[in-house]
Amino acid sequence: MNHQVELWLRAKGRLRARAFDRAAGDPKQAQERYLRTLLHRNRDTAFGREHGFDSIRDPRDYATRVPVRDYDGLRPWVERLAGGERNVLTRHPPLLFGTTSGTTGTPKLVPVTRPWARELRALLGLWLYKSLHDHPRLLSGKSGSLVSPAVEGAAPDGTPTGSVSGLTYRSAPWIVRRTYAVPYAVSEIADYDHRYLVAVRFLFAASVSLLAAPNPSTLLRIASEGETHAEAIVRAVHDGSLGVDAADSCRDGHAERQLYAALDQEITPDRARARDLEAALRRDGTLLPQTIWPQLAMIGCWLGGSAGVQARRLSASYGDVPVRDLGFRATEATVTVPHTDGTAAGPLAVHIGFHEFVPEEQIEDEHPPVLLAHELEEGARYYILLTTSAGLYRYDINDVVEVHGFYRRAPELAFVRKGRDMVSLTGEKLHSFQIAQAAELAAGDVHRPDVQIQLIPDANSMRYDLLTEGVSSPELEIFAGAFDRHLATLNIEYDQKRASRRLGPPNAIPMNPGWAVRHRQFDVEHGGKRDTQYKWPYFRMEWNERNRSEIESGESSLR
Repeated sequence: MNHQVELWLRAKGRLRARAFDRAAGDPKQAQERYLRTLLHRNRDTAFGREHGFDSIRDPRDYATRVPVRDYDGLRPWVERLAGGERNVLTRHPPLLFGTTSGTTGTPKLVPVTRPWARELRALLGLWLYKSLHDHPRLLSGKSGSLVSPAVEGAAPDGTPTGSVSGLTYRSAPWIVRRTYAVPYAVSEIADYDHRYLVAVRFLFAASVSLLAAPNPSTLLRIASEGETHAEAIVRAVHDGSLGVDAADSCRDGHAERQLYAALDQEITPDRARARDLEAALRRDGTLLPQTIWPQLAMIGCWLGGSAGVQARRLSASYGDVPVRDLGFRATEATVTVPHTDGTAAGPLAVHIGFHEFVPEEQIEDEHPPVLLAHELEEGARYYILLTTSAGLYRYDINDVVEVHGFYRRAPELAFVRKGRDMVSLTGEKLHSFQIAQAAELAAGDVHRPDVQIQLIPDANSMRYDLLTEGVSSPELEIFAGAFDRHLATLNIEYDQKRASRRLGPPNAIPMNPGWAVRHRQFDVEHGGKRDTQYKWPYFRMEWNERNRSEIESGESSLR
């Protein structure tokens, strides 16, 4: 069965690889061709008419006519779309609004159009083709992945809102869906703990040769579920059951009971597989992916930014399996197609999407230089601006990438970090405004008006250190719990990551009285800014000695 899938992927992949290589040989021409085609297609939209798409001749005209926008700048146009108006950003109506966290508690709605979805499938197919070329046994077994639901709500006009990963998973060609170890319906289980356990039950019942999930934390939790629920998983595989009490999870009544019933129909007892799992359990004392999946040929996950720290922990559970980055991917776009194991870098897809770059050190300039793909330098870091067939035009996604070299003449880019005023460990993208608001609300909960906080990401423990001044020790954990709850309310992705335990609770650390004042004084004296211009940094990317020396005596092992 998988042989047919392999033949289909190879046939499609060869054509995609040729197009990719041709474009990579002349990125300037490829980018200009894509931009011309996109602007011509959408010249009669409201956005196109307002910005004179019909008279734009080249990237320089484009940069002159269309200003750089972040989501707040795009929001009025998206709101018109979500309200039911058509022909606003693109001539194609949105199939879906992808949801991702915004700077306030209101999620961003990112339009997904049919041409954009086709481009995404083409890039994913190319990634698979290149991976299959290097790992011929990639499709010898089942493919395993966990996604979020494609539909989680609806815009005012009724257009679905939800996850792009879920939409892609659900709408893949039938010949690809046959390789899935985990049915799409598992993603619709509302209870996170049950969702993971049922997914792992399906995964462990199968012979998996490809495992893919953007966040390595998801893969670590898969391994953890196997260790924690080993006996229950073996029993479920033996009995042909889901392995969870559906009645305990069906909060939404009839619809969710139907979901569990449908999943239950997809499984039958597999006593032979159960015997293999039980033997592994007796031998190792737990169920380890590296022993139950001897066919596992490759893992796909992010290797850049803080995700790289988590990815390095995979070998403890998965063994010496090759790991390939899935590419610089976000709800807004897929930008690169990695073709080498063990690196976060991948060639820029210069034939799909139009990309502009601002040097990292010049992003705050009044008129920063904007470069094109063929103008980038190896070793340099840039903010990236996206133009896509879904209606993003010169969109500042606030991500920093680094050039690791070149494939033919296309730059190979690796994600480094979120950019201005934003921090992220596993995709939650916390904005400093959200951090400040959550701290203010939590301070009100404990009746302490003069609280000052700062977050520092801990990638090893997958949690944030919450440095706190102005809260007494007995109230510190209460404050941290309230901060955690308010942050989850303000940021939907933080809420999801906490609910799925990919992120741990904040680690509250009391700071000496006067810490915030001394912090400010030092920053003003040494940071080259006037006191009147000073903004309190609600997060730092790492600990420094000044902060370590300010930890209240005896309260933390971090000193």
